Amino acid sequence: MQTNFTPEQLSDPHVAEAESILRKCVHCGFCTATCPTYVTLGNELDSPRGRIYLIKDMLENGRPADREIVTHIDRCLSCLACMTTCPSGVNYMHLVDHARAHIEKTYRRPVLDRLMRSVLAQILPYPSRFRAALKLARFGRPFAGLFRNLPGMKLVAAMLDLAPRTLPRKPEDSQPLSVEKRGRVALLTGCAQSVLDPGINAATVRLLARLGVEVVQNPEGEGCCGALVHHMGREEDALAAARRNVDAWTREIETGGLDAIVITASGCGTTVKDYGHMLRLDPAYAEKAARVAALARDITEYLETLSLPEPTVEPGLTVAYHSACSMQHGQKISREPRALLRRAGFVVREPREGHLCCGSAGTYNILQPEIATRLRDRKVRNIEATGAALVATGNIGCMTQIGSGTEMPVVHTVELLDWAYGGPKPAALPDAIVSREQREAALTAAE
Repeated sequence: MQTNFTPEQLSDPHVAEAESILRKCVHCGFCTATCPTYVTLGNELDSPRGRIYLIKDMLENGRPADREIVTHIDRCLSCLACMTTCPSGVNYMHLVDHARAHIEKTYRRPVLDRLMRSVLAQILPYPSRFRAALKLARFGRPFAGLFRNLPGMKLVAAMLDLAPRTLPRKPEDSQPLSVEKRGRVALLTGCAQSVLDPGINAATVRLLARLGVEVVQNPEGEGCCGALVHHMGREEDALAAARRNVDAWTREIETGGLDAIVITASGCGTTVKDYGHMLRLDPAYAEKAARVAALARDITEYLETLSLPEPTVEPGLTVAYHSACSMQHGQKISREPRALLRRAGFVVREPREGHLCCGSAGTYNILQPEIATRLRDRKVRNIEATGAALVATGNIGCMTQIGSGTEMPVVHTVELLDWAYGGPKPAALPDAIVSREQREAALTAAE
């Protein structure tokens, strides 16, 4: 793509990077076939190619964002399916991140939209605030239908629809190593996941402890990875979160050493792996951030580096594996989760249109509820068509989104692996779902 930026514009490193990304686009349109919003809405401006044109026009002319640009950029899920199918290597992720930061700086949103985004940014990244908000949501849930029909209140209704009716208690996750120590890792506690399903990290700690891996949790200063505010264009908030985590993990690297920084929410993993890029212009953090990003591993990536024993339980269950966008497109992790599940004794089935987003995408299912619901329903139909007994995935946002549209149990991949290798059965699985050994024992007893 030909560009016409001035030398003065290109002196800004952010604009210079955007220009180099724009020049790689050859208008081929391959991205339209895999873009969830284009497939759903059929509007060229709701495709990556269309948004690239809008971003180019806005940046080249050095003008503030307008309503049309904001509408179509806001509809982007940042699922990054376009990057998987792009033959030219266009880094759409960094381009749209820059566009969102530009929008945040130059566009004044309507009052209710501005208020909602501010509320999300001030609550979701902070577990104690998020937990309190979910407790309050039970009082507002009966009015969700009313809010849905009031102008400007659909986003409130979307939040109430997604809020769980009960919150799980945090399980005990301090586990002594049961074998000789084989490694030392830090585990990102996270923000929303630690409230919605603390059992995920607990299962991770149990499993790693049985494999001889010491797990460092909650080092001083660690918090939200910054993904939620990053994708809302709040650049300074995202960078501040990244710096805090880089400092916390750097201290652990320098004092006890780390083999990896293990992450159990793939949306967070995509962002942490990008810390080196996010902080590349900060001389105090560029090197440290690159080192931290290089150590970041999804839990399935890290488990694949270990020699796993034979499973102690044979689940023998058929699982529909949902590959989160941040996993398959953001981190290019595809083989590891499926291979681990099969090795652990699960039968893995692939839903149709596995490349399409479920509509979660951080805060997207709150800020764009109509599109998110259409994508969720499409995803659920494909998952249920597999005939599987349950759904496995590696991202808490996907678990919440898919779970809101189906009666099938939705479980994190690591919880299933923990069960297969000696841990408890995941709490989300009903009593009717039992392992192969339990089914065989029941048949024997009946005879």
